[in-house]
Amino acid sequence: MSEHSPYQIRVRVEPAYIVEQSDPERGRYVFSYTVTIENHGSIAAQLRTRHWIITDAEGKVQEVKGDGVVGEQPYLQPGEGFRYTSGTVMETPVGTMEGSYQMVASDGHAFDAPIPRFTLTAPRTLH
Repeated sequence: MSEHSPYQIRVRVEPAYIVEQSDPERGRYVFSYTVTIENHGSIAAQLRTRHWIITDAEGKVQEVKGDGVVGEQPYLQPGEGFRYTSGTVMETPVGTMEGSYQMVASDGHAFDAPIPRFTLTAPRTLH
């Protein structure tokens, strides 16, 4: 999408490691991620579905597709945002997530809002 496109959804993600729910000795690493979705375009749009690609340190890929996020399909007017927190479990202490949200604008135009790749890292695993 060009800078002047009416369809501009920006996505930011803040990941965190959850020590209390993780069990490294059993290969269980739990991460939360807080996502901020903002409509920087000039037309309202609704998040309909999500597509995540989760890759662990051994190259194992999980794809997650589904309706909405945290049980909602937020409708964002220009200038509005939506924030939610979710989580994932991996078998390795390091991995990445990326993907896209499938949006439908109020004029019926369907488009993807990319979710930039981010790294999930348990403490003391990257130097």
